[in-house]
Amino acid sequence: MLSSANHTAFHLEQRDVWQRFTDGDRASYDGFVATGAADSDFLDEWCSLVREAVARGVEFRRLRIVSEPVTDYIRWEHALTPANLAAGEQVRWLPRSQCTDLLVVPVDFWVFDARLVRFGLFSGDGGIVGHQVRDEPGISKLVADCFEAAWERGIPHSDYTPA
Repeated sequence: MLSSANHTAFHLEQRDVWQRFTDGDRASYDGFVATGAADSDFLDEWCSLVREAVARGVEFRRLRIVSEPVTDYIRWEHALTPANLAAGEQVRWLPRSQCTDLLVVPVDFWVFDARLVRFGLFSGDGGIVGHQVRDEPGISKLVADCFEAAWERGIPHSDYTPA
């Protein structure tokens, strides 16, 4: 879907842990937990897609709503984020405690060009259950408005230190 975006690609992440590891990211995560060093080489293909989208003029924003204290998984994501930034993503972090007066869609999602939404559905332990794609204008507006309200409160990556 990112390759079909013309103007915007917004991603809201709310999981404190995921079980969606491939060999490359599992090795990076395990290495990070053991040593504190994050190897982002497994992100090369993703970063290439982002660079291509940004070169086409797509504004790419990612917001992560996180519980504090953060999990090892979130610390690892934070350590990897410079690769996302270098590819052209804008990334912000929002502690869950700062969302108590926000209406937030309770699942992770992507919004493409303010018209197409892809919801990520996860099990309680972070495994992917599936996805749901919606293109109804009312759903798209609701989700885009949710993202914008949370984005306004988000802390830029350079200013956020995982607690």
